[in-house]
Formats: sequence, C-alpha cells, structure tokens
Amino acid sequence: MDQKNLVYDRRQKPMISEVTKRLFTVNEYHRMANAGILTPFDRVELIDGEIIELSPVGKIHRARVMRITKILMFALNDKANVSIQSPLRLNDASEPEPDVVVFKHREDCYEAEYESPGDVLLVVEISDSSLAYDRNVKSNLYARSEILEYWVEDVTNKTLIVHREPREGTYRNVSTLRQGESLSPLAFPDVVIALDDLLGK
Repeated sequence: MDQKNLVYDRRQKPMISEVTKRLFTVNEYHRMANAGILTPFDRVELIDGEIIELSPVGKIHRARVMRITKILMFALNDKANVSIQSPLRLNDASEPEPDVVVFKHREDCYEAEYESPGDVLLVVEISDSSLAYDRNVKSNLYARSEILEYWVEDVTNKTLIVHREPREGTYRNVSTLRQGESLSPLAFPDVVIALDDLLGK
C-alpha cells in the first residue's frame, strides 16, 4: 500500500484518505480554452464537471457522421437547423460535443444566443469504440436534460438504438432498429428515414 495515500491518527492506525475531484463549470472550461490550456487539437468534452478525453475520429466514424448529416439535412430541408460535432451546453457543468444535433429552426442559426436543451429535437452519436459510453453516460446525461430523442448508431452491429420518453434521468422507451426497417423522428412524423440508407446495406 502506498504510504503517501495514508492518513494516520494519534494511535498510528492507517486510514485511507478520500480522493477529491476538482470539477469545472462550463465557464471555467471555456476560460481554459481561451488561455490555451485546452487547444483545438484536444478532443475533449465536459460531462458533469469532468473533462473527458474523446477517441480520435477515424475514417469510418467521419463517414457515418457525413452520411447521417446528409440524410437529415435533405429530409428536413428548412424545417430545422442541423449541427455537426459542435458543443451543446446542457447546464453549468456539462457541454458535450454530439456528432449531430437537430435544433428547432431559427433563421439566425442561433447566432444571437446559445441554444438550450429545450431547442433540441434530436441528438445522434455515432458509436464504434464508444458504445458503452454513449449508451450509459451520454444516455443518462441527455435524459436528465430532457432531450426528447436520442439515437446511437452502433457501427459494429449495424443497428440504430433509439431512446425516447426521458423521465427521472432515464429514457423509458429504448428500441433497436436494424437494416430493412425505417423510422420517423418524433418531431417530424411525416419524415421517413430508411435504415438501409442510414446504416448502409
């Protein structure tokens, strides 16, 4: 046992000291970027006050992001604003960077002010090496923020995991769709997306 991690009482009985995390706010996180502590080359996001390092974006991941973005932008046309791999401020302690976010339509594309969770219609994450993280940590985060719909594309198994009905920090409706099926985003029931187009044949 590492003696540096021990605290001794007067009778010299060892007690394990508690580890204290230094959590950050979104504003502190931004100041770190402005000061150059975090650079544009750092693949990180802020989750519940912790700075999380993301996996590098590989060829397949990049291609899948491009594919789903193209499909959504074509299907939704001018009905919504589609954002790609940009920060999404959920609260004072969390600013993830989802692969794709569909926002309520605004002509200024939210230039005048930040988006809020209430502006989010759909969040999509592309998962190759990050499936467990996206299905657990990210899912709970988005549910707590009451994001109405959250999709996880499982690249390895060629499935789309659809999360709906956020309630008490979790999604009550989770379903897995496969090739040959289709779906419509909750906010756009008239828009039908084929999974073969989304996941590839």
